[in-house]
Amino acid sequence: MDRSVKATFDSYPESARNILLKIRTAVFELSSEEHVGQITETLKWGDPSYLAKHGSTVRLGWNAKYPEYVSVYFNCNTMLVETFKEIYPDTFNYVANREIRLLLSETIPNSALKSCILMSLRYHKINQLPVLGA
Repeated sequence: MDRSVKATFDSYPESARNILLKIRTAVFELSSEEHVGQITETLKWGDPSYLAKHGSTVRLGWNAKYPEYVSVYFNCNTMLVETFKEIYPDTFNYVANREIRLLLSETIPNSALKSCILMSLRYHKINQLPVLGA
């Protein structure tokens, strides 16, 4: 893990950091299991961010303004979040067309979240498919 990415994770409260690191692990597992290709890990807008060659960026974050949540951000210029809302209407707390906000005190719907992340990592290969191929 890059030093600046590690420092960012280390700056989060433990409860947020633990969940975000599990999501990070899921990104790399999906990359391997689903043959997405190499994942680039970097900071974008100060948040750990993940990008595959044919995908759209996935950002992970925690914000002191909403300390009881962690967020998974997606590119607002895509149909990703709108598609997630269609497939998982009651599964996540959506913010506009760019964010899934996860309550720290609730169990993370891992299967659904992995599906959303995978759609983002494959976005430029699936963006012409109905419901992004889901």
